[in-house]
Amino acid sequence: MSTYAQQKDEDRKVTTHRLLEMKQRGEKISMLTAYDYTSATILDGAGIDVLLVGDSASNVMAGNITTLPITLDQMIYHGKSVMKAVKRALVVVDMPFGTYQGNALEAVASAIRIMKESHADCLKMEGGAEIKESVRRILSAGIPIMGHLGLTPQSINKFGTYTVRAKEEAEANKLIEDAHILEELGCFALVLEKIPAKLAAQVASELTIPVIGIGAGGGVDGQVLVMHDMLGLTQGFSPRFLRRYANLQEVITKACKEYINDVKSRDFPNDKEQY
Repeated sequence: MSTYAQQKDEDRKVTTHRLLEMKQRGEKISMLTAYDYTSATILDGAGIDVLLVGDSASNVMAGNITTLPITLDQMIYHGKSVMKAVKRALVVVDMPFGTYQGNALEAVASAIRIMKESHADCLKMEGGAEIKESVRRILSAGIPIMGHLGLTPQSINKFGTYTVRAKEEAEANKLIEDAHILEELGCFALVLEKIPAKLAAQVASELTIPVIGIGAGGGVDGQVLVMHDMLGLTQGFSPRFLRRYANLQEVITKACKEYINDVKSRDFPNDKEQY
């Protein structure tokens, strides 16, 4: 492929089918969270493949301890804000807790609302066999779904801990079975969170759909991190899998202190900064 053709290929809108092509040719998939127009503009411009409008907005944007409180309306708001910024990345919106578990009809109604009102490309749902009827109904409406297995934060009250999942044989076998169920139902990709690297690599090798990991080792087809953690905007959360690429908390704090000092000392605004 010529340099020009390769550049044109990289500029193409990322779709669910393009992610499959990336897996087939061994190209790793990059994915980060985004919740607002400004950050989505920056991340999309940097060339990220997938933007996840995660229910982690409940934590990093709203200050909740878990992802459970965030509502369907709030997820639609964040999704719409991100979609206004994006030109290239595939945008995935999390279905929030309570909008699809146990009621397939409510699930498809919630999914249609997100797609119609946010203009998102696709949705993400946590769980395996227990949500298969909801997955089936949403897929039958023509809405693409990314699955999510392993540590599923919406089930934190059941787990009682954020420790590594599927270390025991029974849970590992169920995860493998659930992964195959989600693929067979028609999910276009799968997120595996905080599971042993060997198990994640096995799942990725067995599935034809892309498998994206967070705390799942390097044997999967791509990686996802929460933007606020990766950029060092948050400091209290330091799991083994997190690599910080910047310390923006320090940068922003320094800038704010300089601004405060300039205002207090009457240095800002100066003569050139007035009309």
